[in-house]
Amino acid sequence: MTSDREHGNLPFWKTKSLEDMSKSEWESLCDGCARCCLNKLEDWDTGEIVWTRVACTLLDGDTCRCKDYDNRAATVPDCIQLTPAEVKTLTWLPPTCAYRLVSEGEDLYWWHPLVSGNAETVHEAGVSSRGRTVPEDGMALEEYENHVVTWPGDLPA
Repeated sequence: MTSDREHGNLPFWKTKSLEDMSKSEWESLCDGCARCCLNKLEDWDTGEIVWTRVACTLLDGDTCRCKDYDNRAATVPDCIQLTPAEVKTLTWLPPTCAYRLVSEGEDLYWWHPLVSGNAETVHEAGVSSRGRTVPEDGMALEEYENHVVTWPGDLPA
């Protein structure tokens, strides 16, 4: 193990791999954008994935947080619970996702709460899903295609 002095007091996400992070470090990487909580559609022929603005039933659209994070897999069986291995293989993680950025050796954006010190900057920077979603509750799967969007895959201006 290396000391902070050897790393020049760099933040953990610049010195640790995803695999080496503690549970609290891992959890703090989530910026609260909730883009990963949007339903995606996959073209069975091409494998192309498109985003929708249809939010998971557990997403709180105002806070961009899961309403039952600890038990989410029980309520939403297809909820992807990120692991370091999955981060490396999931092609639909947003380009701003801290897990993806760290995995690729990139730094976090200025608006990330770990950088800014403020959980609201992700919303102020226009990166989050706040105010942009519709709930999946009661919506037929066939209707999802009426809510296809591109912004979850975009970098902020």
